[in-house]
Amino acid sequence: MQISVELTLSPLQDDFKAPIQKFIKALRKSGFRVIENPLSTQVYGEYDKIMEFLTEEIKEAFASSEHVLLTMKIVKSNLSDYAADF
Repeated sequence: MQISVELTLSPLQDDFKAPIQKFIKALRKSGFRVIENPLSTQVYGEYDKIMEFLTEEIKEAFASSEHVLLTMKIVKSNLSDYAADF
């Protein structure tokens, strides 16, 4: 099953850039299709593989920061080629 996942990692600390950059670099190295924008990062691919990968990376991000918020949206479809037609 193909999915699209939107992620926003928000460390609740003064030095918030380093944990975000570390998380995004791990996503880039994952082999999944990754699209970044200023507000979030999208990951596209097969459900089981993405969720297994994200479980470990989210755990690492949470272990690395005392207070952190992660927002995640999942759509059951690979929307990596989506283009608005309006």
